[in-house]
Amino acid sequence: MIGRIRGRLVDRGSEDVVIDVGGVGYLVAVTPKTLVELPAVGEEVVLHTHLHVREDQLALYGFTTTGDKDVFGMLLGVSGVGPKVAMAILGTLGYDQLRMAVVTDDVASLTEVPGIGKRSAQKLLLELKPRFDAADAVIEASGPVSEVREALANLGYAPEEIRGTLGDMPADLTVEEMLRRALQALGKSR
Repeated sequence: MIGRIRGRLVDRGSEDVVIDVGGVGYLVAVTPKTLVELPAVGEEVVLHTHLHVREDQLALYGFTTTGDKDVFGMLLGVSGVGPKVAMAILGTLGYDQLRMAVVTDDVASLTEVPGIGKRSAQKLLLELKPRFDAADAVIEASGPVSEVREALANLGYAPEEIRGTLGDMPADLTVEEMLRRALQALGKSR
């Protein structure tokens, strides 16, 4: 498996880049967001990659963060979602918007992705919801978010309210600041 590539960026297309690693040029498919984040041609670049293997093709998909790579893998685990659809989802929504769409059952956001209709969006939401809940449980099991979650639950807020409020919260805040912002947001919604 090829999990990461570091080399010199030698060419960039509209949907892919070529990275020279020791004299070998690797063609890596990227989202428009990733394309914008890359340095200029000729500079060194690092991409976290997913190698997709089919009978007739080996294809590399690249991401600037391991989080995007993990979400790509999660999307590939959904029946009916291949690499092109997964890249279209990440290119249109990104991780945070996708997570919010799944948490709020927002079919309209998913139908903005090229190639996804209403029925496909409903199916995606159904299959992604448990995956995001499990991922959130692992991420939020410790640290400031779990402390704030516990404090809000002790104050009588429902899990759905807490999840919706903490979903938009920057992770670099202190527990006190996070709790203050969460209470302000919850106060406005009631």
